Amino acid sequence: MHSKGYVRIATITPIIQVANCEYNQSQIIKTLQEAISNDTELAVYPELCVSGYTCADLFFQNTLLQETENAVKALCEFLKDYKIFVVIGAPVQVQGKLYNCAIIINKGKILGIIPKKYLANHNEFCEKRWFTSGFYTKGTHKICYAGQEVLFGCDLLFQHKNIPSLIVGIEICEDLWACIPPSSFYCEAGATVILNPSSSNAIIGKSNYRKTLIQQQSARCLTAYAYASSGFGESSTDLVFDGQGLIYENGHFLKESSRFSLSNMVTIADIDLDRILHDRLNSNCFKEYFPLKDKETEYTLIEFETYDKEHKLMREISPHPFIPESIEDQNKVCEEIFSIQTIGLAQRIRHIGCPTIIIGISGGLDSTLALLACVKTCDLLEMDRGKILAVTMPGFGTTDRTYQNALTLMKKLGVTIKEISIQKACIQHFQDIGHDISIHDATYENTQARERTQILMDLANKYHGIVVGTGDLSELALGWATYNGDHMSMYSVNSGIPKTLVRYLVRWIADGNINKEVKDALYDILDTPVSPELLPPDIAGNIAQKTEETIGPYELHDFFLFYIIRYGYSPKKIYYLACIAFKETYCQKTILKWLKSFYKRFFSQQFKRSCLPDGPKVGSISLSPRGSWKMPSDASFHIWFKQLQEIEKDCNYSN
Repeated sequence: MHSKGYVRIATITPIIQVANCEYNQSQIIKTLQEAISNDTELAVYPELCVSGYTCADLFFQNTLLQETENAVKALCEFLKDYKIFVVIGAPVQVQGKLYNCAIIINKGKILGIIPKKYLANHNEFCEKRWFTSGFYTKGTHKICYAGQEVLFGCDLLFQHKNIPSLIVGIEICEDLWACIPPSSFYCEAGATVILNPSSSNAIIGKSNYRKTLIQQQSARCLTAYAYASSGFGESSTDLVFDGQGLIYENGHFLKESSRFSLSNMVTIADIDLDRILHDRLNSNCFKEYFPLKDKETEYTLIEFETYDKEHKLMREISPHPFIPESIEDQNKVCEEIFSIQTIGLAQRIRHIGCPTIIIGISGGLDSTLALLACVKTCDLLEMDRGKILAVTMPGFGTTDRTYQNALTLMKKLGVTIKEISIQKACIQHFQDIGHDISIHDATYENTQARERTQILMDLANKYHGIVVGTGDLSELALGWATYNGDHMSMYSVNSGIPKTLVRYLVRWIADGNINKEVKDALYDILDTPVSPELLPPDIAGNIAQKTEETIGPYELHDFFLFYIIRYGYSPKKIYYLACIAFKETYCQKTILKWLKSFYKRFFSQQFKRSCLPDGPKVGSISLSPRGSWKMPSDASFHIWFKQLQEIEKDCNYSN
């Protein structure tokens, strides 16, 4: 999976017995076997898991320390035939001092031992009674432990032999609670994965606090973060440990273990290095690093190796990445997007002081959402809805279905209605330029789009208004708009919203609308095939020109758009993910066909995006040339197309 940018990681909480190192060793091996059988590459265990965190003054007993070392030696012997990177916790004595340590093992070799910097010594914790802080230890010092000569100190990072970008940093429990956690410096030094062996007791609300802490550190450092805490078997004399395991990536939740389990817990997730690296490339925080003077550190990089196996991806790939999974989140997103649209338009209207909003209404999804945003804006500004001049402009392809839906919406929403047929004007124009009206080519279609835009612009001049554009983000990505036709407006409220989300927003508004006629019209618009209606209807008067039959399914294009722009994925990776997400919907051949089409159109149509009207950004993806997407109009897509050809050559279209 390395070629696709994925690395498999696990948090493991074994059942232990306090001070019974031999038993703990057996449970660690048992859980390692499960992790290895699932092709895990990186595994982190709880703090002091070999001895138990709650040994208290037993840590002063040489017998315990020796048995801990023997158990670590046995674990190294077990792991010598496995390419897995393992972090376990154990007390380690160095030069008469005892340290709370993370021991890193790979292929049976101890790569390094990292002592805890920030010792918990408050309330129920008294680690300073037994341990010394490793704050001033350097990673250049060598000790002998478990029969091996080992680097000891905090300034150690671990780099994968075959994946230079996979660099692992390790901090221990309380280190994360520090004002500036060690992981912050590890990530500035290049670490892309942080592993945290922890022993954090359970009290009311602490689980959510941990989640917030780890999520924020993962987001702040743009890193994968895996946290494994002690669980059942630790002493319950005064405390209980819930065994919480958490895995985050750039602040996004990936996986969580069950809490308060009486069984061993192995929690596995696949982290995406490409995503981490892409976000860092786009972050000024990683471009401009000014370290604190007393924190400047030279880290020792230690090489490790893991298996690279093909396996089923252990993460959910949604076919609709712009739409949140939960109903609660969907409602929040819809409400926020609608607010962004209306506030953006309200600011523009108030700034220029225009008394009229001009908008073209086709009875399709995009113009419907734009009209609804205009209506809410008027309500927000306490303007009469009659100040919205909604213009329907029937052409050669207009069907009765879309026409009637447009009329119903305009009437029931209380806007001013104007109807202007464009047929005569277009016929005259065809005569003027010598175009045969029976030839239904780009000239035939674009003439209608430009005529409509001309009407709207002239009406804006006449009524001192502003033309609100209706085109969406998906159309901009594909260039599915007539240059200087529907491509142009004075403010474009939908420009940051992809088609799949436009559809969801309209449905969300329909579900909450108390006016039955408006609700029915919105539902019918949702059921209407997407079409520019620039070609004549079929013999039954229905839409003949269906956009998705020409350029491909919007749900595929929105999927491609999301992963190309948001994370900069390669064609091969996007194809791989699309085949997972749409396994039950499209065959591999169809996915590749439209992926090729998307790349070709995306590159060739940049010239339209280079001169877009203003419009609000609503999500992480925008194609505005003034902000989120700056691209030359004449860039070559040769290297992307070459990779697409390689996919086609290698693909057997098994599904």
